[in-house]
Amino acid sequence: MSLHARMVDGVPEETARVARAAFPKGSLAMRIRDELGELFSDADFADLYPSRGKPAWSPGRLALVSVMQFAEGLSDRQAADAVRGRLDWKYLLGLELADPGFDHSVLTEFRDRLISGDAGIKLLDQVLQAAAKHGLLKAGGRARTDSTIVLAAARQINGLVRLGETLRAALNSVAAHEPEWLATWVPSDWFDRYAIRFEDTRLPKGKAKQAELIEQIGADGLTLIEAVHRPDAPACLRLLQRVQTLRQMWIQQYFVDGGQVRRRDLKDRPPGAERLVTPYDTDARGSVKRGIFWDGYKVHLTETCEPDRPNLITCVATTDSTVQDVRLVAPIHAHLAERSLLPDRHLVDAGYATAREVVTARRDHKVDLVGPILASTSWQTKDAEAFSQADFTIDWDNRRVTCPNGKTSTSWREERSQHGAAVVRARFSMTACRPCKDREQCTRGGTKSDMSRRLTLRPQAEQEVIQQARAQQETQEWKEQYAHRAGVEGTISQGVRAFGLRRCRYSGLAKARLQHQLTATAMNFHRLNAWWTDIPRALTRTSHLAALRPTE
Repeated sequence: MSLHARMVDGVPEETARVARAAFPKGSLAMRIRDELGELFSDADFADLYPSRGKPAWSPGRLALVSVMQFAEGLSDRQAADAVRGRLDWKYLLGLELADPGFDHSVLTEFRDRLISGDAGIKLLDQVLQAAAKHGLLKAGGRARTDSTIVLAAARQINGLVRLGETLRAALNSVAAHEPEWLATWVPSDWFDRYAIRFEDTRLPKGKAKQAELIEQIGADGLTLIEAVHRPDAPACLRLLQRVQTLRQMWIQQYFVDGGQVRRRDLKDRPPGAERLVTPYDTDARGSVKRGIFWDGYKVHLTETCEPDRPNLITCVATTDSTVQDVRLVAPIHAHLAERSLLPDRHLVDAGYATAREVVTARRDHKVDLVGPILASTSWQTKDAEAFSQADFTIDWDNRRVTCPNGKTSTSWREERSQHGAAVVRARFSMTACRPCKDREQCTRGGTKSDMSRRLTLRPQAEQEVIQQARAQQETQEWKEQYAHRAGVEGTISQGVRAFGLRRCRYSGLAKARLQHQLTATAMNFHRLNAWWTDIPRALTRTSHLAALRPTE
């Protein structure tokens, strides 16, 4: 399909007259059109369409439909029906009353184009630019970020079912493409074993019988892999996604020992960031957070939080579930910098705030990253009479450390930690530590070869940030400043409860990312509408009992 850009000519007169008569107080869709005008033009998506072919339905209008679809929680079919039958949507899209709209499958094709061109973020950016033109958004001020778990569209399954379903999915894919070839050699007992979903069958209960079934599945899967790679097998079968997933899963889960297929021990399987958890979504990963286990992704939302403007989501980032929050700080700041939306102060929780990120944010973007720096976990910090790292004086210029009793370190080495971070390791001599009367309060090294105190320090800038942050976190001023971060929890709640943020509509990381971009844009629509109609922001809920607490 090719793009024939339409002329922007406003809302047809008859559509405007009838819509205003039907909605005298306006609606979300009509208010978006009145306040922000023509948000998306066909030219914005010109690079997603070829120059020749059948004319496509207006991509600028499809972009609006896609956002409104998420704003109202509609399916593709319901969204297409709304374009045909709802007056406020025709007003928003600038359509004639008799316009028949489009088939619902057009939305799927449009999303595929957005994904292939990585253009989903354009929709959020266009809304933010329009809000900025109307004075509702500007750089500086405060912003806050938090993340939440996202469940994959595929059902969560255990290890035995996962292996059986992977092989069953591959067999169904092969049977759909080359049924005659498969029928010539497939063993008859495979029909009983893989004809229906594994969770719908009666699986063995004993561990020994379960292990036997797992090895049987492994041997059957290896037989299929070898069959599709034989010279006489159709070459197209090797390229099937389900067959490739089968091969990847079998490499991760099985090995061949003396001609016998056996399952790998847990310690020999790949780490969680690489391990497949379902054959139906190969991008999803398993993870755990505060005792919650899930298969899927994580989404990070960054929003403004100024009292004189609406709180708008300015950045949305989607990762697999194993990516730590701290790794998103730099990408978020880079994203906001490209759009001239960097805040002066960025409020985050402990998952994002590390000394390195605080230093980097100040150096690269002049952003004050505010978040609690985790306390030291050493035993010295838990003992009031012990000497913690804070009790030592660090002389960075002369590269030495002085202990509370006046002894200086004899070793200073700049190294890398096991995670690759730059560290400084300082060590005191045994001749200074062994006779010290306070050695039991300083170090627990009990052997003759290990009686001296050792300190592991961050680079100077990071070490100073740690010391300053831990001191400031105890002040009332810092606590009042950081209290504004709590509002992002309400944003997460709104996204989960009203927009289905926590469950994927589609399979795959790319589609999950587009879903979250559309969701964030839809949430901004609602927040702008609330601002225009003077709907107050929700207050923190207080129980009846808590309301009776006497004030000091």
